[in-house]
Order: sequence, then structure tokens, then C-alpha cells
Amino acid sequence: MKFDVNIIREDFPGLNRKIGDKQLVYLDSAATSQTPKCVVDSIVDMYFNHKANVHRGVHTLSQEATDRVEAAREKARRFINAASTEEIIFTRGTTEAINLVASSIGDSLCNGDEIIITAMEHHANIVPWQLIRRNKRIVLRVVPINEHGEVNIDAFADLFSDNTRFVALSHVSNVLGTINPIKEMIAIAHKHGVPVLIDGAQAAPHLKIDVQDLNADFYALSSHKMYGPTGVGVLYGKKALLEKLPPYQGGGEMIGHVSWENTTFAELPFKFEAGTPDYVDIAAFGTAIDYVESIGVDLIAAHEHKLLEAATEGLMKIPGMRIFGTAAEKSGVISFLIDGIHHYDMGMLLDKLGIAVRTGHHCAQPLMTTLGIEGTVRASFGIYNTPAEVEAFIAAVDRVAKMFHHS
Repeated sequence: MKFDVNIIREDFPGLNRKIGDKQLVYLDSAATSQTPKCVVDSIVDMYFNHKANVHRGVHTLSQEATDRVEAAREKARRFINAASTEEIIFTRGTTEAINLVASSIGDSLCNGDEIIITAMEHHANIVPWQLIRRNKRIVLRVVPINEHGEVNIDAFADLFSDNTRFVALSHVSNVLGTINPIKEMIAIAHKHGVPVLIDGAQAAPHLKIDVQDLNADFYALSSHKMYGPTGVGVLYGKKALLEKLPPYQGGGEMIGHVSWENTTFAELPFKFEAGTPDYVDIAAFGTAIDYVESIGVDLIAAHEHKLLEAATEGLMKIPGMRIFGTAAEKSGVISFLIDGIHHYDMGMLLDKLGIAVRTGHHCAQPLMTTLGIEGTVRASFGIYNTPAEVEAFIAAVDRVAKMFHHS
């Protein structure tokens, strides 16, 4: 299939709006992607034609809603090549997926046990482990990064000890764009008998994911970064590990039998899906997966890489430019600062020119401390961005820079 970004843009009516008198250039897909019309149509169809609680009713509407949710589960399984739909748990997003794992393994941890993470982690893969420390004196061991924003594999291997119990790693950094060598890192962890959770929020929209090839024990992703609805995510876990974990929440749907004396739990994956799920948006997430697959993840990645290269080359011509994250393996994210210009000022002025970027610490304050800065301006690319938008972005950044340096 030929990748035609102009045809793709027709699926995203939201990109047609203007900011003031400027055409919107949306460069914040790492925070959340725009939504194609087919996904919104799926939501409307569910609300108007198939709205009934799932897994519980014998009537037609309930059966139809259930079928759509379970079809989405199969699509998610196929998308990441999990072995079984029993290994696909629907959550509210990557953050809840990581919290689920952290909370569920927390009881099994002892004082002095160690968790390995990296210096580039999102708060969603830091804070849940810190919460465990309220009750257990566990230790977080942090893998350092080099000047390019790449993990030091030798340092990672050296962090393992007899007390290492778990490893949690981002597949792609939301700030640096670094694509971590997680297959190699998982193999190192497994040599020590340590399971690994991968935060795939920034990888799933841009890279081909194969959890069996990676040999990941857990993998988390979010719908809203994959052109799907908000409030939906997936936790993949190896069946044998999920069966050993205690439930994360209690309530309807996750039970087998309840009496006053005891409760037994449902089979996988329902053991971890307490209460009425967001079945409307889960079904629409299935539509989003269909949409991405119809275009092809490899074609999407190639398109975004061209945009990344063009943007990087153009930005580096601007005096005072500093780009954070220059890894050899990098996804479509550029975080930068220009000497003498605060990131908030740059972001607000770019917005006046119609350019939507993210500013701040990007929920990665420890990484900012490592880099010796307070925050950055971040531009991130999606399936719908064009070379012309990259040119507009570079011109806008250059214009803002000249405003400050010539004033």
C-alpha cells in the first residue's frame, strides 16, 4: 500500500480548524493523538445501537456489546502478537496497567528487595513503585543514560543482585524519543530470573510490537496515543504470571463465587477487570487498531522517521538550539531548548502561530534533573503530519528565536 498523508488527513476533521487566523499544526501526538472519523463513528454506533452492559445479559443488545468488546480484545492480541486473549486485560490506560502490576506484586515484595528502572522513565513508571515503599522498604535502582539519551547496557547488567525482584522499562522515551533495546534488556533480566514490565505507551503507535518475540512478561499501552478513544488501555501479561498475581480491584465481573465467608475469582482475563468496563470505548479502540493496521505500522514508522529527520535538520540550523535525545535508534519526538528562551514562552508563542507543542517536564522530572534542566519544548509527530507542517514548525521556531535574540 502506498502511504498518502493527504488521504489520511481526510480522516481527521479536527486538523482542519484554525488557531486564531493560523492553520492548526498539531505536534503533540505523544501526549494524545487526534481521532479519525471511523473511531468516533464507532462510539456513536455503540451508544445509539448496542448500548447494554457486557458479559452479563442474555438479551440481544448485551450480546452485541459483548461481542464487540471481545472482538477488540482479539484485535489487541493480534496487534501485539500475544499467545491468547486470556493475556489481554483492558485497563484505563498505561498508567493503570503499571499500577495494576505494581500493586499486585507489592504484597510479595520484602524489605530490601530491588526494582530496576531507567533514568528516562515517565512518572507512571516511577510513582507506583514508590507507593509500595509506604509499606515495604524496597529499593529503586536506576539505569544511567549517556549524553545521547541511551541506556548504558553494561550498567544495567551490573545493577542486578540477589535482591533484584522486578524490572520496569519504557520501550520508547516520551521525552528523548530513544528506542530502548528492550529485547536485549529482557534477556539479561531473564538470565537472573527476573520478570520485566515494558511501558509501551510511546511505542505502540509507532513500532511493530511482538511480545512473544521480545519475551516480555508484561507490556502496557494506551488507546488514546494510538488514534483511539481516551480512558482505555491494555495490559498484556504472560498467562502463567497473571494466574499467580492477586486481583487488583474487587467487585462485579472479576468474581467466580461470593459468599459471606469467601470469594473465588473469575478466570483470566476477567480476574483483573472489576466492574462495568468502558465497553463503548473498548469497542472503538478495536476500530482504531483496524485503522492503524489498514495503513501499516511499518509505513507509519517510515513516514514519521522522515519527518523526524527533516525537523531535526531544520532545527539544528537555528542559533542556540539544543536537542535533548540524539540516540541512534529514535522515534518521532524532538525535545529542545533555545538558549535564553524559556520553554513556556516558546510554547505560548508557537501556539499564537498555530503550532501545538508540549512544554514542561513531560511527567519526567527525574529525567529533567539528570539533564540539568527544568523542562523542554517537545514536538511529536503522528500519522497525519506533513512535510509542509514540519517546514511551518521550523519557520515558527526560528521566528520566535529571532524575536527574543533581536529584541
